[in-house]
Amino acid sequence: MPETPADFRYPLRWRLMDGIEALADRIWPRRLAPWTGWLLITPALLLVGLLVLGLIQIADSSLRTLDTATFLPSEDWSLANFEKALASRVYLTVAWRSLLGAALTTFLTLALAFPYAYALVRTRRPWVRKALLITLFLPFFIGQVVRAYGWLIILGNSGMVNEALSLVGVAPMRLLFNYPAVIFGMVQYMLPFAVLLMVPALAAIPAETETAAGSLGANWLRTTWHVVLPMAKPGLIGAGLVVATLSLTDFAVPAMLGGGSQDFIANAIYDQFFRTADQGLGSALALMLVAAGSVLVGLVFLVFGAGTLSMGGRR
Repeated sequence: MPETPADFRYPLRWRLMDGIEALADRIWPRRLAPWTGWLLITPALLLVGLLVLGLIQIADSSLRTLDTATFLPSEDWSLANFEKALASRVYLTVAWRSLLGAALTTFLTLALAFPYAYALVRTRRPWVRKALLITLFLPFFIGQVVRAYGWLIILGNSGMVNEALSLVGVAPMRLLFNYPAVIFGMVQYMLPFAVLLMVPALAAIPAETETAAGSLGANWLRTTWHVVLPMAKPGLIGAGLVVATLSLTDFAVPAMLGGGSQDFIANAIYDQFFRTADQGLGSALALMLVAAGSVLVGLVFLVFGAGTLSMGGRR
């Protein structure tokens, strides 16, 4: 080993790190090293345990009907709440609206997020990449409710869009409190999440692969369809799964941009808990929502394989 220079000084940060390591060795000796992994995931296990306990409580409430005379839950269990939810035309309409909204939001979000993520990864100009990153992260500094209020101001009857249309002789249009407004707001909210999930998958694709496809006669469209999209499948699936589940359970955007006429299932659950005080029916709807999300995730894993989300899908 080379000799240490005479004027070498042991940096203070190294001394601090040695002290922390010695303290950690006293608190958690090396003989306990095989249990280190379990120690690190203990907080996650506790969180999952709390969620399971919450689901058990919700399941118990869902089996108890509301006594309208005393406004107390029944002592006996029954499936009346589930039968009421499945037999009600209102809740079936809300469920269909939620599923359709999640599907439309996922499709439109992925269609917009892919070219954005591709430009972010492939651009060679640093200032363009910085501008795209700033534009991408800026919405995270603004809450979902604040953004929804912003769209209320922009798309209202006297908002900026209708004011601009009036300048060219177009009569004011109703741009809010309808289904397209809800889908628009959800796509705008989900877009940054989808881009962030797709960027790693696209960054893992070597640019030389596209160059090779072009040298073999493929144009940009065929290269994108036959080369880039298949190789970016893990990012697309992961982004689509996150967007679909978040859209299916969204509450704020349908409530604010829908104006009460375009409620999703989360809004119906809120109404049962806090407006009609029917916790049993609200719990039943919540369990049905959890079941729908679980089935969606299960179908994705069944069709594409769970490894696909970790860049190691089926061949």
